[in-house]
Amino acid sequence: MNRRTWVLFASLIGLSHAVVASAAPKTMSKTSRESWGTLQTGESVDLFTLQNANGMTARITSYGGILVSLTAPDQAGALADVVLGFDSLAKYEAKNPYFGCITGRYANRIGVAAFRIDGKLFRVTANSGKHQLHGGKVGFDKKVWHGETTEKPGAVGLILTYRSLAGEEGFPGNLDCKVTYWLTDANVLEIEHEAKTDAPTVVNLTNHSYFNLGGEGSGDILGHEMMIPASTFTATDDDLIPTGELASVAGTPLDFREPHLIGERIGADFKPLIQGIGYDHNYVLGAGEMKLAARLRDPKSGRVMEVMTTEVGVQFYSGNHLNGVSGKAGHVYEKRHGLCLETQRFPDSPNQSSFPSSILRPGETYRHVTHFKFSAH
Repeated sequence: MNRRTWVLFASLIGLSHAVVASAAPKTMSKTSRESWGTLQTGESVDLFTLQNANGMTARITSYGGILVSLTAPDQAGALADVVLGFDSLAKYEAKNPYFGCITGRYANRIGVAAFRIDGKLFRVTANSGKHQLHGGKVGFDKKVWHGETTEKPGAVGLILTYRSLAGEEGFPGNLDCKVTYWLTDANVLEIEHEAKTDAPTVVNLTNHSYFNLGGEGSGDILGHEMMIPASTFTATDDDLIPTGELASVAGTPLDFREPHLIGERIGADFKPLIQGIGYDHNYVLGAGEMKLAARLRDPKSGRVMEVMTTEVGVQFYSGNHLNGVSGKAGHVYEKRHGLCLETQRFPDSPNQSSFPSSILRPGETYRHVTHFKFSAH
């Protein structure tokens, strides 16, 4: 073999190695499970880690099904944790503004903590004045779920199950719940909620993560750009209980059909903003299959999060009540340092006959799927 042929051969070998290296994933997708301590009740709690082929990770605890951390790449490929939370189980067990948890049996509000099914009155636990919020005093966010890791092509996952007994927080019927988290190699966090009951009841499950695409602890989210493709929202009274009216967003600071910075109009003299002390509103998405609920972008990092859902509404909450919360890595979370996009049935649906029904009956399956897709540009 002459020198020229040898150089060409060596070059081809080097090129083939480079192609193989560039095509290979940065890492292998995998799951892990570790003990994360015990609650004051003595119950053991586990922490699960899902890692996709790009190195993106989601950490979820069996206590409340809480999304403890979620990393996502910026436009330079640098990963940062984009959800607010705590470093220890003890802090989640103490005073906690619903960071990252599964909320239920009924997420959001039930007016005067009561409703009727087939004419029968049910009174549930009031934990927000005279109303119920996020399932009561000991909702699904404070329960220990059974967890098992799983996988499918292009994704790793965690299956969480919990049986809510009839009478828990006042709700009728035994409710068997399953929530599955998937982290895909396309950088999508998929959350599937399912439930079945042995007696008529109401169900509304969601995830209550606080997002900051600049990274948790990086400051407020007022410079994030938000788009929500909804033309109406559920108007509320001063207690944030729906009045039954679907009000137009047109010409108001609640109109995000075109992208706006969150801080651009949040201080406007507009009654719904005054009631919520900022954004805390349920946007009407309509029925149907998977659809866009919101698109969020942080101009500084370039991170983008698209929220797709099968649900009829999404609650945009701008973290108005965060106030000196001691979070991860010594970070202190202040007002509007994170935001929530809670896909859901409408608040107070059990008392609003014109709203989409939240009643689940024996033989039916409640199913709600939401995807959080991450990219950067």
